Order: sequence, then structure tokens, then C-alpha cells
Amino acid sequence: MTFDIITIFPEIFKCHFKESIINKAIKKGLISINIHNLRDFSQDSHKKVDDKPYGGGRGMVMMVEPIYRAVAQISNFQFPISKNKKKKIKNRIILFTPRGKKFNQKLAYQFSKLDQLILICGRYEGVDERVAKYIVDSKISVGDFVLMGGELASLVVIETVSRLIPGVVGKSEDLLKERITKEKGFIEYPQYTRPPKFFPKKIGRARPEVWQVPKVLLSGHHRKIEEWRKKHRKIIEK
Repeated sequence: MTFDIITIFPEIFKCHFKESIINKAIKKGLISINIHNLRDFSQDSHKKVDDKPYGGGRGMVMMVEPIYRAVAQISNFQFPISKNKKKKIKNRIILFTPRGKKFNQKLAYQFSKLDQLILICGRYEGVDERVAKYIVDSKISVGDFVLMGGELASLVVIETVSRLIPGVVGKSEDLLKERITKEKGFIEYPQYTRPPKFFPKKIGRARPEVWQVPKVLLSGHHRKIEEWRKKHRKIIEK
């Protein structure tokens, strides 16, 4: 699985991808992440990638031309291309926008079956609408709020999708089997670990009492544990 990120702030990502499970997955060759500086695709002598909006208004809008050239070079097919035409590899071009479809576990599952995700990170007051209309396959939002850009949203998508790729998370095949429903929702339930009893001191609102792990989880009775988890589980809807 290949993730290609188009951004004007490539340095944002470098530290994140050097850490933890993502870094291990890259080293194992399970995923690859390429960070592309949008300014490298500008033909302007000043590497300009934004301009004032037609019709007036505050701020700047990211231009269609550099994004067009970036996507054309990164993808394995040439523009223009019909939406009905088959692509050489299974990929998806994504633009992050508050007007997009809400990202969820079902989308993450669908994306994990692809060969390539091209992630376009907007900035400033937005992106020229022709990018959304003619270039991308999906417009995605990670929540009902507005970020300063699409970089954090792309990190959310990469982590969510990567953990569904076999081998990325330890025992990931078991993870997929046990915690993803037939409807492709994701099952969450309360988790506990040692110690079985914790005796906190009074800090802020914390009350000085014993915080205990539910007894059923300590029982070793697998059927009762499974019943408890079903009772307390939450399915993150598709």
C-alpha cells in the first residue's frame, strides 16, 4: 500500500513517520509513504501555489495547476481521464475538505484494499473548486470542524488505513477477524490491564478510593468475558 501526500509543509510529517508502528511497517515494506512538496510542481519563478479568489474575499486559494501536475506525475496514468475509464492500479485521489464525506471505519476498510492513496492537503482559504470537480475521486472530512490544513487529516487516514493492512499491527489478522463486524463497523469495548486494584491519592477530581478491574475479566471464564464485552461494546458505525 502506497500513500502519496501532496502538501506545502512536508516537514510536518517527517518526525511522525519515524516513530512507532508506522515506521516498522515502512521498514517491513508493508506500506510506503511519499511526501511531495506542492511547490516543486509550480512553474512560477517564486514557486507560487496560491492566488486571490475570483469575486473577492479574504485570504488566498490554492491553484489548480500545481495540483494537476502533481497528481498527474504521482499517479500511474495520465490526465485527462474519464471517470469511467479503468486505471492501471487500484488507487483513490482524495481531497480533504470540511464539505467532504465523513471519514469512518467503513471507508478506511475500503481504502485498505487499494494499492495507492493520493492525499491532497489544502491550506489557506481553500482549494480551487476545479480540483474537487475534475481531479479527485473522493472529498473527505475527518470531522465537523475546520483545521488549518489537510495535513493532520491525512495522518488520521494513514494511521486508520494502515492498521487494517495485514502484518502492520501485531496479530493483525486476528484483529481484523475479532473486531470488525460483517457490516465493516469496528467493535470497541473497555480495556483493562495491571494492576487489578489501583489506590490513587487525591489529585484534582480523583477520589481516594479503590479503582478495580471488573471481576469477570479476572475470572478466566472466556464465555462470561465474551458476554461482558458484548454487553459493553460499542460498534463504530459504518
